[in-house]
Amino acid sequence: MDTRYIDTFVLVAECGSMAEAARRMSITPTALAQRMHALEREFGVPLFSRSGRFVRITEGGARLLERARRFQREVRALKTAVSTEGFPGGLRIGSIRTALGNMVPQALKHIAERHPGLDAMIDLGASHELYHQVIAGKVDAAFLVEPPFRTPKSFTWHTLRVEPLVLLVPAATAGVEPDTLLVREPLLRYDRRTWGGSLADQYLQSRNLNPRERFELDSPDGLAALVEMGLGIALVPNCFRPGALPAGVAVVALPRNTLARRLGLLWPHHSTYGRLFETLVAAMEAPPAAA
Repeated sequence: MDTRYIDTFVLVAECGSMAEAARRMSITPTALAQRMHALEREFGVPLFSRSGRFVRITEGGARLLERARRFQREVRALKTAVSTEGFPGGLRIGSIRTALGNMVPQALKHIAERHPGLDAMIDLGASHELYHQVIAGKVDAAFLVEPPFRTPKSFTWHTLRVEPLVLLVPAATAGVEPDTLLVREPLLRYDRRTWGGSLADQYLQSRNLNPRERFELDSPDGLAALVEMGLGIALVPNCFRPGALPAGVAVVALPRNTLARRLGLLWPHHSTYGRLFETLVAAMEAPPAAA
């Protein structure tokens, strides 16, 4: 049996969609469906029931899933044992969307330069989703917002960026007191269900402010675009690269603010890639070399 078929089965189960799993694996939906049919013939049971564009794992598929994940770990351990680098292929790293522009490229550059034979897949998600994926072993590590609770002792957390909470405003109003703007202008909400978005609630409560809310979305870049359109102002972590904000948007520091979003990397102590992650965070913390 081709071990890639097991990898495909696990990914379909996690995505709940054959089309999405095919996209992530860079294969055609037809090729993916053929792999699933081959596995079903091999085990003699249907693994998924199909409903439109989505699939639901069957009872037989659910029994296979736990063992398939153990099988993946064993295959990785076998590859590690014979790898000259000491790392198996198929590294999976989770990431929140806002880390794609300021952390993930640097990490992938480090991996490509020091481990050119190592392939990696980036899985996107919200911090709370990625946290549980690391804990469950579905990804090897994840770039996410620091959890608002203590992580288990068997996992390593390393902070790489500290992003203070700031106010995004139209450039023409940048000189106005932030609390005045929060009372006067509509507030564009950074999704309060996210760990980073909850900072806005903490700030508003500390200042006893109750602004008029307009829209809520999980995208600082999207909020910046709405601010440029004059639709309101936004309280967000300062996650923007220099020059990345629209020309009509200004970043305003908040008075006496200590609230910040901490971004970092989470991985299990026992990870096969532990040595790689340690060198990775050291490289990302190091100042750039002088020209």
